[in-house]
Amino acid sequence: MPDFPEPVIPAEHGPARIVAICNQKGGVGKTTTTINLGAALAEFGRRILLVDFDPQGALSVGLGKGDPRQLDVTIHNLLLEADTEWDDVVIETSVEGMDLLPSNIDLSGAEVQLVHEVGREYILQQALKSARPHYDYILIDCQPSLGLLTINALAASEGVLIPLECEYFAMRGVALLMETIEKVQGRINPELVIDGVLGTMYDSRTLHTREVLGRIVEAFGEKVFHTVINRTVRFPDATVAGEPITFFDPNSMGANAYRSLAREVLAHWAA
Repeated sequence: MPDFPEPVIPAEHGPARIVAICNQKGGVGKTTTTINLGAALAEFGRRILLVDFDPQGALSVGLGKGDPRQLDVTIHNLLLEADTEWDDVVIETSVEGMDLLPSNIDLSGAEVQLVHEVGREYILQQALKSARPHYDYILIDCQPSLGLLTINALAASEGVLIPLECEYFAMRGVALLMETIEKVQGRINPELVIDGVLGTMYDSRTLHTREVLGRIVEAFGEKVFHTVINRTVRFPDATVAGEPITFFDPNSMGANAYRSLAREVLAHWAA
């Protein structure tokens, strides 16, 4: 593991770098990574906006916002209502310096409605435009599919972070994701880069996960983050509590792993 420097707290904030946390396979750690990377970056003095771009609303639930169906205004309104601004939707989280654009099942209807919009791939980019000066990083938690919502997230982003479970079937689906990213780079957003591939749910005790991690490194080389997120029961416990792992169990292996990832991505983005 390289020695990444302790981040310096910035004197001023913005404009934000937008990063899509994306994988069309479910259960690989997208929402967990969005919450905990965001909280770790906020610990290092960055202003963070999390965007729940999944109709299941898991990000909103994981931050202790209760039943997302009870929310009056969500990212759905921001996308489809011209008179709704980002600051009408944004809500504070329990983490100082980290805010949330919440989501609920209404967002599932947005995909159908957006089909008929002019420039439908750029709707999210326009919606986030006025929020960028207020934050250092905007992290988008994508839904587990490669539909129009995910294309919107990739079109709005400068980087994409790919959580990848250290498991054989997770590896098989990556080719389709990479193909989608290449199409977005070629046709919609030539500025988009792959920030890195993050190994998640790693268990060093099993030969299978060690072999899969080795294959990930073979396939992606320097794009693989040095930080690896180990499998631990503390993550689901923190989700039930509605807190990031850095708050729920600040000295745990999981909390320290996401702080290490925050140092690594900050060094990468600075370079």
